Amino acid sequence: MTPTRATKPERGRGALGPALELVHTGRAPTRAVLTAELGVTRATAGAVAAELEALGLITVDSRPTAAGSQGRPSHRLSVNPDGPVVLAAQVHADGFRAALVGLGGRIVATEPGRLTVEADPAQVLAEVVGVGARLLRETGRRCLGAGLSVPSAVAEPEGTALNPLHLPWPPGVPVREIFTRCLAEAGIPGPSGDAPMVGHAANDINLVALAEHRHGAGRGARDLLCVATAHRGVGGALVLDGRLHTGSSGLALEVGHLTVDPNGRSCHCGGRGCLDVETDPLAFLEAAGREPGPETGMLRRALDLLRTEYAADPAVRDAAHLLTDRLGLGLAGLVNILDPDRIILGGLHGALLEVDAERLHAVMEERSLWGRSGTVPVLACALEHNSLVGAAELAWQPVLDDPMAALGS
Repeated sequence: MTPTRATKPERGRGALGPALELVHTGRAPTRAVLTAELGVTRATAGAVAAELEALGLITVDSRPTAAGSQGRPSHRLSVNPDGPVVLAAQVHADGFRAALVGLGGRIVATEPGRLTVEADPAQVLAEVVGVGARLLRETGRRCLGAGLSVPSAVAEPEGTALNPLHLPWPPGVPVREIFTRCLAEAGIPGPSGDAPMVGHAANDINLVALAEHRHGAGRGARDLLCVATAHRGVGGALVLDGRLHTGSSGLALEVGHLTVDPNGRSCHCGGRGCLDVETDPLAFLEAAGREPGPETGMLRRALDLLRTEYAADPAVRDAAHLLTDRLGLGLAGLVNILDPDRIILGGLHGALLEVDAERLHAVMEERSLWGRSGTVPVLACALEHNSLVGAAELAWQPVLDDPMAALGS
């Protein structure tokens, strides 16, 4: 059977998703760049941009570009600041946060809630969705999706939180199913208005990597390694060839359970001396001789201590050096295995990098194969609320894949 050749409108529709992603991630600031990136004619790029503008997703500015530019001025493209949003939710050891996030990773509205997380996941998710529903009512924005970030490995395709170690939840909570049910109970409809909203859920550090790759310190990297401390523990994520690598069942890159001290502390996984327990906020506070106190707020206390007492207090400085050495050892091993072209560090790890990047690079270089680890760029995460922005990216993905279908057009 002879394949049917796509018509011009069909080809144009097929370019809508890639074009929207280019504008969404800031890689196509003008129509000329969009034309080049898509590999289409100027007329097709113009038609695609006009369609995305008609859908309310982007704006096209035909005013001349800045004086002094050469050649014919090109229309400027940007996400629509008044356009639709998605609901992003994050649950962590210290509570939760809800946000409305527009294209481009822009947080339109956000609000934290609760200082302790209840043992009933449905109660917590109903509360965070309730906050999000109120933000939607107050802003009057159209909601196109919903994403949830949790401090646990999330198995696919089931959408279950396998090990929420720092939450009082049992293993195997069906978080995606509960989240979707809470969206329906809160009266948040799907994009078309004819069907209920479907929720998405993923591990918080995976979402940090996704957000930073598209909008933050990881932009432009092809193979990006992210290692970060959460409110407790350590997580990792990998972006390969521009896409988040989650493995066969969503559980790839549990870097927190890489051993960096065989004689170290016992870990939740049954091993000893893992990154998860040797380089997290609790390990830092104890190494600095500080009373950790309650788990809630531990990351904030560790960050404040490092930033205010590193120069003046030898105990804090020694603790920072100890954790930096352990982190460098772990990163060197990961570089030897994964060969990323960039590393980004979040939470306490990003702060350790900021106070002594030279020490971290030296440890990595000493432990690397062929000196490779010491030359990989290492940057601190750049986005505020990056896990929330990553949850929003989950929700935006169906729109980026096919804008017209997602909007019911």
